[in-house]
Amino acid sequence: MITPSTPTQSIANDATPSAGSGGPRSASAVANTLELLSSMRFSISLLVFICMASLIGTVVAQGRSANAYIDQFGPFWFEVLDKFSIWHIYNSWWFLVTMAFLVLSTSLCLIRNAPKMLKDARSFREHIRASSLRSFHHKIEVDTAREPAQAAGSIQAWLQQQGYAVRQRADGDSLLLAAKRGSGNRFGYIFAHAAIVIICVGGLLDSELPIRLQVWLLGKTPIVENMMIADVPERGRLSVDNPSFRANVLVPEGSKRSSAIITVDDGALVQPLPFTLELKKFVVDYYSTGMPSRFMSQVEVTDPATGKTFEANIEVNEPLHFKGVTVYQSSFDDGGSEVELLGYSLTGSGTETFALKALVGQTSDITQGTSGQVIKAEITKLRTINVEDLTSGDPSAPKEFGEHVAAVTGSAASKKHKNLRNIGPSVEYRLIDASGQATTFHQYMLPAELDGSRVLLAGVQEPGRAGFRYLRMPADDYDTAEEFMRVRAALANPADRVEAVRRFARAYQGSATDQQALQTSAQRALETFADGGLQAISRFLETNVPPAEQQRAADIVIRLLGSAIHELRGLARERAGRPALDTSAQQLELDANWSRLAVAALSDLTLYPAPLLLTLKSFNHVQASVFQVSRTPGKFIVYLGCLFLVLGVFTMFYVRDRRIWVWLRPAEHAKGTCVLAAMTSQKRTLDFNREFDRFKAALNKLSQVS
Repeated sequence: MITPSTPTQSIANDATPSAGSGGPRSASAVANTLELLSSMRFSISLLVFICMASLIGTVVAQGRSANAYIDQFGPFWFEVLDKFSIWHIYNSWWFLVTMAFLVLSTSLCLIRNAPKMLKDARSFREHIRASSLRSFHHKIEVDTAREPAQAAGSIQAWLQQQGYAVRQRADGDSLLLAAKRGSGNRFGYIFAHAAIVIICVGGLLDSELPIRLQVWLLGKTPIVENMMIADVPERGRLSVDNPSFRANVLVPEGSKRSSAIITVDDGALVQPLPFTLELKKFVVDYYSTGMPSRFMSQVEVTDPATGKTFEANIEVNEPLHFKGVTVYQSSFDDGGSEVELLGYSLTGSGTETFALKALVGQTSDITQGTSGQVIKAEITKLRTINVEDLTSGDPSAPKEFGEHVAAVTGSAASKKHKNLRNIGPSVEYRLIDASGQATTFHQYMLPAELDGSRVLLAGVQEPGRAGFRYLRMPADDYDTAEEFMRVRAALANPADRVEAVRRFARAYQGSATDQQALQTSAQRALETFADGGLQAISRFLETNVPPAEQQRAADIVIRLLGSAIHELRGLARERAGRPALDTSAQQLELDANWSRLAVAALSDLTLYPAPLLLTLKSFNHVQASVFQVSRTPGKFIVYLGCLFLVLGVFTMFYVRDRRIWVWLRPAEHAKGTCVLAAMTSQKRTLDFNREFDRFKAALNKLSQVS
């Protein structure tokens, strides 16, 4: 029913905002916003969002290079996902903002509800009426011959014996006993919600947020230019007293570092350290398979404030703690090793080689042959060990040292790693042509045994392609590629091709006509092969041989090529002053296999994307440790939050809030007391029912006592 005053009141409420600046509506909007921010549905939505983001961060490897993600997802999806910072999701602005909103939401919820919970925990709710107790599910009414005061004393004693806190209130000639037990259950909710706030605050403090705040608010600018640390201006340097950071520092053997690098987006900031770190020695232990089992950095730490030094060992899971900074063994890298490379030309008929000495990370100019073309060679990596499983025929993608260790820690000798072998050092380099096009190469120093043959592996990673494709060159008696390269030069020389075919035909036991026909066929096959490899042979057969005869013709041509390459090899050995090939049956089989491998490798060379090939001759290895240095005061806050979370969860689950009210009033028509009692709890479990039964039995026993 609507009263006459209702419309008037409604009109007055609607008219009020026009009198001022919209205050009531604005206040209502603020109240609604605060209600939303402090609501459970908003917090749960944020938690679901954070869980989904964390799932993505777990599935997608974090902190890898852009090229690795391009290879994995492709250029298009890399650009899309990069917009959302999927590669460092836990430090992305939207993840940090979400965490901040979760802190805000939970804090508002605490501020809003904690006082009510604390007040309710302290309250005995003694203002309840007797009539209300009859509506409870767990209630009991009994009569006793005792006086109200005497009965109240007995009931209060029993409740206190059971652990209840009791408050007594008189209401005329009646008495109310209000008892409570487990009211600390409310603290469980407070602890649990406070734990979320504390853990999130600790996490934010140890995230990139403090660094980004200095960039946004204090004028710090990440340096994108390539410069020495000493030349970095003040705007690119953080304070040595920076309260929270995670940085990386590379320390070569015998070198000292007192600054670390923090990567921020596409730039970097310099983080001074409160001490100087010197790498004395990098130690590596290996399993019998050649797999590294353990690595350790022996360092010397100097405190500039006192000048005192001490030595320490840093290992994985055994960091160094000093002056509030923790130093972790992150990985290792090259510290400026010197390599000596032997270069072979892949064009022309010359057999001259050239030497190249360079440091890892250094770029050198190579003048190519008589053409005068200059190619830049950049030595990018030196690996002294390469633990590979070659059962598939090719090495896997080259792994970093730390990946080898992580792959088999504690189980390198197990059966599943029985095929792993250390195949020796390798070098990785980039050749950059005049147009700026760069191609990456991976060259092993020693031969690897594949399918019973010793071959030298030369990997190629072309731009836009993932992984390496390997050229297999048969190794000579000295485990080098020299003899194969001499055969390549002889194949490029028309006179040598003619001489090799003549020797091959002369060895044929047949008529002069047959020898001439064989020589002509072999000459044509060798010329075609020299011009374009097996691909040219295939095109020739498809054009000139009926389809039904192509397979048979191909087999004949391959045999002719193998024999011709064998003669070229003999010719190359003569010119190099090496002894002639052995003619024993066993050696002939080995030589035939060498020739087959050479045919395949020479054919692949026609597709090799460089006019030269560099092999590793020797090196002087300089090791460097990569340390992660961090100051993380937030971890102690997180520990406190975890303690609160444990206390909160246990309190919520194992502390049950129970309330008992007992009204005692004098009997109306007889001497004695009428007792009306009720019991309630947040959760009516089997334990609660048993406790009520004990309480009921105690009251029944009281009623039987005179």
